[in-house]
Amino acid sequence: MITSIVRIYLSEPINKKQALGQFGGSAEKYINIRGLVRKHYLLSEDGLTAGAVYLWESRQDAEAFLNEDWRRFIREKYGRDPSVEYFLTPVIVDMVSGETWRDEG
Repeated sequence: MITSIVRIYLSEPINKKQALGQFGGSAEKYINIRGLVRKHYLLSEDGLTAGAVYLWESRQDAEAFLNEDWRRFIREKYGRDPSVEYFLTPVIVDMVSGETWRDEG
């Protein structure tokens, strides 16, 4: 598994209500993205950084989605390039399901 952390530095702060409107409107389009296991939308407490944490089945899946077309969309929407970092995700503990996953591949 791979986790990608995306940060978008905003020129003007937004609040939680604005974030709910902006992020909530796009959430449905992520339902059938190949290899995407989970997405968490993020907003910093000061409202100046938005982003997401994505859990992917593979780095290939992550890079296929977070490609130049996606970066262009983010640039056009927010006026800035996103920052993207990738992390290996060897163990996941899910408190809701009570399950632990290990990526031994």
